[in-house]
Amino acid sequence: MKVFLIAGEPSGDKLGAALMAGLTGMVPDIRFDGIGGERMLDEGLNSLFPMDEISVMGITEILRQYGALKARIRQTADAIIAARPDVLVTIDLPEFCLRVAALVKARSDIRVVHYVAPTVWAWRPGRAVKMARHVDQVLALLPFEPPYMEAAGMRCDFVGHPVVTDPQASPQQAAEFRARHGLGQAPLCLILPGSRRSEVTRLAPVFAQVVARLYAARPDLRFVLPAASPVAGLVSDLCTGWPGAPLILDPRGAGEAGRAEKRAAFAAADVALAASGTVSLELAAADTPMVIAYDMGWLSRQIIGRMLRVDTVTLVNLVSETRSVPEFIGKACRPDPIATALLQVLDAPEPQRAAMALTMQRLGQGGAAPGTRAAMAVLDGLNTPKALP
Repeated sequence: MKVFLIAGEPSGDKLGAALMAGLTGMVPDIRFDGIGGERMLDEGLNSLFPMDEISVMGITEILRQYGALKARIRQTADAIIAARPDVLVTIDLPEFCLRVAALVKARSDIRVVHYVAPTVWAWRPGRAVKMARHVDQVLALLPFEPPYMEAAGMRCDFVGHPVVTDPQASPQQAAEFRARHGLGQAPLCLILPGSRRSEVTRLAPVFAQVVARLYAARPDLRFVLPAASPVAGLVSDLCTGWPGAPLILDPRGAGEAGRAEKRAAFAAADVALAASGTVSLELAAADTPMVIAYDMGWLSRQIIGRMLRVDTVTLVNLVSETRSVPEFIGKACRPDPIATALLQVLDAPEPQRAAMALTMQRLGQGGAAPGTRAAMAVLDGLNTPKALP
């Protein structure tokens, strides 16, 4: 069996690796080609080029790199047509993946599965109908998403979110992390400015000012920046010299040891400032209270702000149907209110904990592994368009 997969960021790499592991356990003879990161490479992916070359978000950033992205889209579609896989699995990153899928469908009958449903419940609901022209099946991470996809004519399977089966650091490992880095019992704040170059570049100056305000208010506070591999060098360049001398964790080349260090940091932390995205679920799984902040280019902010159909973009808030996690998006992404919210959460974290636990339950905690469910759905989809029960 031949499977072609495309991922363009760490969260997609994680989903792809879990799916690949599930497929490998069910199909004795299987080959994986495509685009992916460290985790997918570890599962046996033959990658066309480094995935960070296509990790671009925001209208302004896409326009700026349009020529290079268009060339990569064409190159990827040509590679898929030449490989003739049994199935193409595109993972999130719709700006790139769905354009590749459209080119592939125009030239072949290769089955296309898109992993991670677009947020049509949040903005631009018409995307589902357009997507159905070249996508056969959707694998959804959130339990309320299948009806939106099915209404547009695609099969959609809720497969759960892999964050619910992620290993978590033990209290002993958290204590060892503190001892290893000389943190003692000081209150600890994680700083997570994102996994894309564009968002790290945009958020780092704001987060630096937040750190300065926190350090002035709480000189005992310590800071740790667990960088994502694709942007670790950039994070080091932008964040060295910040107030409070933050500890920067660089996972490049560290493999499982680097991931274990990140898990220990999450478990040891008392609060986190994070860019909007999947990381909010990772923090919830680690029971780490958080504040979410995010900004984008002026054009993206104007367009997306007018299209939003929900009053929160934080996944913990959405899945738990609460508004327990403070968020500062777009023009609200300013240092003073963010710092104030972090100090409030640091002093009173309990209101978030029930919402985080409910989120994990609703995302499939305690059930079959999402990677296994995703693999079952892909294989079943090759035989029937009907959704799994």
